[in-house]
Amino acid sequence: MPYEYIDVERRGRVGIVTFNKPDRLNVFSDAMFADVRRAVEEFNQDPGVGAVVLTGSGRAFCAGADIRGWDRAIERREGGQQEERRREPENWVHLIQRSKPIVCAINGLSIGVGLTMTLPCDVRVASDQARLSMRFVRIGVLPELASTRLLVHIVGLTQALELMLSGRIIPAEEAGRIGLVSRVVPHDRLMDAAVETASEIAFNPAESLAAIKRLVWENLTQTELEEVWKRENREFAAAMERPAFKEAVKAFLEKREPQFNRA
Repeated sequence: MPYEYIDVERRGRVGIVTFNKPDRLNVFSDAMFADVRRAVEEFNQDPGVGAVVLTGSGRAFCAGADIRGWDRAIERREGGQQEERRREPENWVHLIQRSKPIVCAINGLSIGVGLTMTLPCDVRVASDQARLSMRFVRIGVLPELASTRLLVHIVGLTQALELMLSGRIIPAEEAGRIGLVSRVVPHDRLMDAAVETASEIAFNPAESLAAIKRLVWENLTQTELEEVWKRENREFAAAMERPAFKEAVKAFLEKREPQFNRA
């Protein structure tokens, strides 16, 4: 079944998902979420793909939620109609948590959900033309997708509060300075930089990548260091039983690059 809201392609071991409603600045809707989810799930099942890049077409990565849909919901509610059940935001976070590594190539406007959707992703690379904002307060709602915790972890308490309380739009340069994105690159280099990063990640053993993500998320709110250490030891021991470990040791002794992902 073809996609309506996205384009999908592959470059080597990297799957690319492009939000493709540039005439509406790639505003996010339940229908777009369904397309993205299906594409990510398909890449997760494909052993030839080791990492995924998310990006947008046109001037925006994603300029926020579909406000037209919100307007229709207000009309229904004021007209006494029962409101449709809203998609639970945890669905996106859970998808990213268990997905193969995801690199966000933020090509332009990244506003509201267009920013919070990137926070649980593994790497954020921004074009020097990107503009980012936690815009929620300006439209009478609140940050979502676990962003009130994740943003604090990423940029620190004071920076996170300023972004959320002001709703201001910041340039890519400032986003890089405060650590909201990993790095900022020239606009015409964005996709190459994102795919290079994703390829470097995808080179590594898939089971090790999954274990690292699992550990990071499990330990995100763990206050007992002993529990963190126990989880790491368990995953470390499991890794030593896998073929990738044997291949890495053999490659080291033979002075060559390991071959983790043979076809």
